Amino acid sequence: MPTTSHSRTAELLATEDTWGAHNYHPLPIVVAHAKGAWVTDVEGRRYLDCLSAYSALNQGHVHPTLLAAFVEQASRVTLTSRAFRNDQLPLFCEELAGLCGLDTVLPMNSGAEAIETAIKAARRWGYRRKGIAADAAEVIVCDGNFHGRTTTIVGFSSDSEYRRDFGPFTPGFVNVPYGDIDALAAAITPSTAAFLVEPIQCEAGIIMPPAGYLRAAADLCRRHNVLLIADEIQTGLGRTGTWFACERESVQPDIYVLGKALSGGFYPVSACVGRREVMDVFEPGSHGSTFGGNPLGCAVARAALRVLREERLVERSAELGAILLEALATIDSPLVHQVRGIGLLAGVELTTAARPYCEKLLDRGVLCKETHDRVIRLAPPLVIEQTDLLWMVEQLRDVLS
Repeated sequence: MPTTSHSRTAELLATEDTWGAHNYHPLPIVVAHAKGAWVTDVEGRRYLDCLSAYSALNQGHVHPTLLAAFVEQASRVTLTSRAFRNDQLPLFCEELAGLCGLDTVLPMNSGAEAIETAIKAARRWGYRRKGIAADAAEVIVCDGNFHGRTTTIVGFSSDSEYRRDFGPFTPGFVNVPYGDIDALAAAITPSTAAFLVEPIQCEAGIIMPPAGYLRAAADLCRRHNVLLIADEIQTGLGRTGTWFACERESVQPDIYVLGKALSGGFYPVSACVGRREVMDVFEPGSHGSTFGGNPLGCAVARAALRVLREERLVERSAELGAILLEALATIDSPLVHQVRGIGLLAGVELTTAARPYCEKLLDRGVLCKETHDRVIRLAPPLVIEQTDLLWMVEQLRDVLS
C-alpha cells in the first residue's frame, strides 16, 4: 500500500486501523468532500471517482435535488416504523412498481436484506403456490455470484474466501455455471422454486453472459413454473445504458431486487419488486424491517428516480458508455487481457494483479478498485463529463504502458 506523508491522512488512517474492524482493504485516501463525479480528500487533492460506491452513486455525489429532498423530509419526519403509515411510502411503491412493470414493492434497507427477502418470497411461493414439499424448496444460483454478505448468501457463494470459517450454511441452494443454459435446464427439478441471477456479474469481474442467455433462462423458468429473480442491485437504474440490464433481452423477471442507486448515495434503500401473486405470500408478521420503507428513505428514493428520468441519465449512460468502451479498446498494452462491459460499467482484465495499477491511478487522481484480483472495475457516476471520462482513460493508458 502506498504510504503518505500527509499528516492528517496518516493520522486518520492510523485511527481507523486502530479502532475499526479490518474487513476492508481500502485505498489510502480519506475523502472529505464530494460533488458530482469528483471527490476531495482531507489534504485538498481532487480525484475522479470511477467506482461510484459500487454503482450506488449513479446520480453523482451530493446531487442537489436529492439533497433538497433529504433536508425537506428530514425536517418533517424521518421514521415511523411500519407500525404506522407515512405519506412517502405509498408514492414510492407506486412509482417504483410502475417503473419496473410489476405489481408490488417490499422496501428494505441494504441489498443483502432485499436478496434475503427475495429468497423468503421464493421459498414460501414454492410451498404455497407451486406445491413443493415442506422444507424441500431449492433456489438455483450461479457460480461466481455475489448477492451480499449474510451467512445464507455467502453459503451459496462459489468463492471460498467468502465462505471460509462462516459455516454451517443454509441448505436449499444449487449452483450451476454462469451463462450455461444447458446446466440450468439440467438443474431444474419439481422442487425448484426460483433461479436467482445477476444479468452481469459485477463483483466477479464484469462477467457478461452469452447473448440470449437471459432470454433463454426466462423462457426455461416459465416452462417449468420457476420464479426468475433478477439481482439488479448494481446493474439496475441506468448503469448499463437501460433502466435494467434485463431489458436488453426483453426479459421481465418475477422479482427485481434493487438497491444502491435507488437512493443515490444518500440513504440505504433497497426493494424487492415483484408480481402480486408472488409477493402476496407475505402477511403481517411474516417479514419486516423497522427502517424499511421509512419516509426519509422513500422521499430520497423518489427524488433519485426523478433525477435519473429528468436528467436522462440512462440515455447518457448508453452514449458515454459507447465512448468509454471504444476508448478502452485503443489501449495497446501487453498487460491488458480483455476489456468488457456495457454502458458505464467496464472491466479491464489484466494479465497480472490489478491492485498496484489502482494505486498508481490513485496517485494520478483517479479512484477505481480491483475486483477478483486481476480486473480493474470502472463505473463512474452517470453525470460524469465526457472530457473527464476520456482523461481517465488516458491516465489508465499511461499506467498500463
